[in-house]
Amino acid sequence: MTEAQATATQAVVRNISDTARWAAVFRARETERADALFRDPYAERLAGKMGVDIANTLPEGNSHAWAWVARTYLFDRFIAQEIEQGTDMVVNLAAGLDARPYRMSLPASLQWIEVDLPEILTYKEGILANEKPACALERVRLNLSDGSARRALFAELDRRARRILILTEGLLIYLSAEEVAALAKDLAASSHFQRWVLDLASPGLLKMMQRTTGKQLSEVGAPFKFGPAEGPAFFTPHGWEPMHVEGLLKTATRFKRPPFFLRLLGHLPEKKGPAGNRPWSGVCLYKKR
Repeated sequence: MTEAQATATQAVVRNISDTARWAAVFRARETERADALFRDPYAERLAGKMGVDIANTLPEGNSHAWAWVARTYLFDRFIAQEIEQGTDMVVNLAAGLDARPYRMSLPASLQWIEVDLPEILTYKEGILANEKPACALERVRLNLSDGSARRALFAELDRRARRILILTEGLLIYLSAEEVAALAKDLAASSHFQRWVLDLASPGLLKMMQRTTGKQLSEVGAPFKFGPAEGPAFFTPHGWEPMHVEGLLKTATRFKRPPFFLRLLGHLPEKKGPAGNRPWSGVCLYKKR
C-alpha cells in the first residue's frame, strides 16, 4: 500500500464504529443475489457511500465477502433456533448497523436490545426512522468498555426476561484476551443470560489480518487483538460451554461463495481442537455452564 493509499484509508475510516458500515456493504451485495442466503433490504442505505469507500480503500477490503456472508447466515440460523426454543430477549452488544429486528421473522413479543456507542445508534435511527421493527426494539447508548455501567445494564436486563440470548458479532476481535474474559464473566453472572453467539478467529488468521486490513485499522484505534490459542475452549473457565461451532469457510463452501481454490480447502474435514497457526474463523453458540 502506498503512502497516499494509507492516508486515504485513514481519512475514510475514522473509528471502530465505521467498520459497521463496511460490514453492511457485504450484506447489501448478498441481498442483490438471486440465490441470497439472507435478504437485508436496509443494508445498502445503512452502508452508504462511506461503507463502499471503506471496502474499496482498505487493503483486501473486498477480498473476503464470503466470510462476512457466512457469518451473517450462521448468526441468523442460531438466533432463529434459539427463539424457537423459547428465547424471550436478545441482547446485541456492539450492534452496529445490524437490521435483524427489521428483516427477520420474529415474535412481536420478543424483546430486542441493541447496545452500542451513541454516534452509530443515532446514525442508524436516522436511516431507519420510517421503518417498523418486527419485535419490541430498544436501543441503549453505552460504552461497553465501562465495566460498572455494563454490569448495571446486565443486571437490569436480567430482571426483565426468562431466557436471554447474547450476540457479539464482530466485537471480540477488537478486545484483548483479558477484556474478553471479563466480559464473559460479567455475562455469566446474570442468571437468565442462557446462550451466547459469537464469532472467533484462530491465532493464525489473526496474524494474517493484522498484516493486511488490521494494519490500517490499528492506525485509527481499532486494532485486531483477539484470536485465542485455546480456540472455542477459551470461554470454558469463564462460565460458557460451546454447544455448536461452525467454520466460516466450510459453511460458505456449501453455498459456493468462496473462490474455487478456497472451496477445495472448504471440502476438507475440519481438524478437531484449536486451529493454532492454521487460518480459521467460525461462529460459536455457547450455553452457560
